[in-house]
Amino acid sequence: MESDAFAIVDINISDKNTNKSNKNDVVNINKKTLVPTVIKIQRDRGERDYIGFATLPEQVHRKSVKRGFDFTLMVVGESGLGKSTLINSLFLGDLYKSRKIADVQDRVEKTTTIEKKTMEIEERGVKLRLTIVDTPGFGDAINCEDSWRVCSAYVDEQFRQYFTDESGLNRRHMQDNRVHCCLYFVPPWAHSLRQVDLEMMKRLHRKVNIVVVIAKADSLTAAEVKRLKSRILDDLDEYQIQVYQFPECDSDEDEEFKQQDRDLKAAAPFAVVAADTVLEVGGKRIRGRQYPWGIVDVENPRHSDFTKLRTMLISTHMQDLKDVTQDVHYENFRAQCISQISQHAMRERGKLKRDSMGNNHDVVITDTDRLLLQKDEEIRRMQDMLTQMQEKLKATDKKHDSIIDV
Repeated sequence: MESDAFAIVDINISDKNTNKSNKNDVVNINKKTLVPTVIKIQRDRGERDYIGFATLPEQVHRKSVKRGFDFTLMVVGESGLGKSTLINSLFLGDLYKSRKIADVQDRVEKTTTIEKKTMEIEERGVKLRLTIVDTPGFGDAINCEDSWRVCSAYVDEQFRQYFTDESGLNRRHMQDNRVHCCLYFVPPWAHSLRQVDLEMMKRLHRKVNIVVVIAKADSLTAAEVKRLKSRILDDLDEYQIQVYQFPECDSDEDEEFKQQDRDLKAAAPFAVVAADTVLEVGGKRIRGRQYPWGIVDVENPRHSDFTKLRTMLISTHMQDLKDVTQDVHYENFRAQCISQISQHAMRERGKLKRDSMGNNHDVVITDTDRLLLQKDEEIRRMQDMLTQMQEKLKATDKKHDSIIDV
């Protein structure tokens, strides 16, 4: 019968400074540098039991499924580009039942507004709380030079609200309303990015993940789609606009996933055709658009990039969009807020000191002042790190463009 035996090879807890006993060891323990404890455990070869930490992914999965997931998607583009139809097609619902289309007279002085719609989706036991942020009126007015202000202010407000909740006492039930992705619609009749498009993206590209979508791609030939994609990519590079960058695949991924990732990267910006009508063709039900000369199948990769956009947005990169929002865009906003708070506190303390000291101009630096200075230095380092990350992403994108011919 096999015995379950463990051999403890080494247990070492030592004081780096001295081996001598000291009657004040209990008091001065924090002043000494202790070598980290190293415990090595070896098991017999025939061991059948295991510790059990291999179930950690299952624990995380159960907890995440029970809590559910949040995702906020902003949709930006002028009226008539099929934004609502695309959203309904992506999530197989109807979020715009009570929508009222404004007449021509109302569009003369139309201003950009924000409309939020939330829906609960459950698929195979996984719950998703989806929030769609629509921007009706964008690009519809005669003067569109300030159309970007409402969208930029909304993104900042969600960051500010999250920062306030994060700094509060009760953080258990925080709600994440930050915008994780922005679908920016470009009209098919444009030869490249227009001035209103460039202004909008310049204001948002450091705050939110931008995914460019060419709307109503069925009005273009395959050659025209390829040419428009190339011009859009050239404009993004020329004006240094950073859209969402796909992360690199891990080396241990299978070849099928790597090929799918390469196809998604090569398809951006996505030329899509959306439809919420179900047609029957050859005994098969499809989502498409029927014209006198034929039928466009929105899920056919030869007709549209709709399937690739849905795969990227929902199946493969939704969590990465949330991670980039948290680790890059929100951290940048948070560092700026902390820096402003620290600078304001320093100015107020300096003013109080000058007022209290009167004619005495000798300023004494206290421990609190030193701590604030250290925090300012830490914030500056964080900002430098974020800048380096953004430059690295940009360099990676340039390297990718040189390899793959879109």
